[in-house]
Amino acid sequence: MNMNVAERQRDCHSQLLSSHNARDLLDSVDALLFDCDGVIWKGDTLIDGVSQTLDMLRSKGKKLVFVTNNSTKSRRQYAKKFQSLGISVSEGEIFCSSFAAAMFLKVNNFPREKKVYVIGEEGILEELQLAGFTGLGGPEDGKKTVELKPNCLFEHDKTVGAVVVGLDQYINYYKLQYGTLCIRENPGCLFIATNQDAVGHMTDLQEWPGAGCMVAAICGSTQKEPIVVGKPSTFLMDFLQQKFQISCSKMCMVGDRLDTDILFGKNAGCKTLLVFSGVTSPSTLHDPSNSIEPDYHTNKLSDILELLGP
Repeated sequence: MNMNVAERQRDCHSQLLSSHNARDLLDSVDALLFDCDGVIWKGDTLIDGVSQTLDMLRSKGKKLVFVTNNSTKSRRQYAKKFQSLGISVSEGEIFCSSFAAAMFLKVNNFPREKKVYVIGEEGILEELQLAGFTGLGGPEDGKKTVELKPNCLFEHDKTVGAVVVGLDQYINYYKLQYGTLCIRENPGCLFIATNQDAVGHMTDLQEWPGAGCMVAAICGSTQKEPIVVGKPSTFLMDFLQQKFQISCSKMCMVGDRLDTDILFGKNAGCKTLLVFSGVTSPSTLHDPSNSIEPDYHTNKLSDILELLGP
């Protein structure tokens, strides 16, 4: 270890989770908020010890909430994924960025007669429908192509009042042009991003480009910055507080990302726990250039169970 890193580790105020401070942490909070990708699972593979750890936390009367930036699924679809992995989680305990996008439109009285163009997947379309909005695009437009030839005008719906951009494995030139035209040419059209994550664990073995990649493309073509509704924006936290009536100081955010999960928790005044089972490594946390420090850090979520017992 070079001297700079060693000095940084001494200077870092984040505490390594231990049997002593883990008990203090749990005693000080009523609710734990969990990111999913890299904390609960990687791709479709459950991370070891997660199920038993969640059971232990529930047995101690802790409220568990799952807050994910991944917009490809709706709350219903996420509940189904949890069930398929052997974990019982209700839709009411899940706050995903697809839901956040729909709720942002709802609380801001987005006109029902206006449509929403989606550069993203089924999760966003389903949550928009549940909130009473008409969504266009999504996976269906992933099959469409463009013709770049003379006298060929690309038509778009003039009643689109918002473009929502999230993770989209079906992104193509058609969607980019459609979203760009809506934002640039439809008066007052909103540009909403579910999140700006650079990469994510879409499979268990490696990281893949995240929603930030799709959002950046639309930023580039429109020369506009989006309204971000997922982490680290506190928009979701406002919803959590309204629903559960728990003070942020009595919550702990558990995540694998410094710039979204941990920053989200710190911005809201929650306690924060970083796990190294996802995208962040110990060297990243202790790097001199990193300015985001969690209150605690540990290798994986199940360390809590190992340190405290069942």
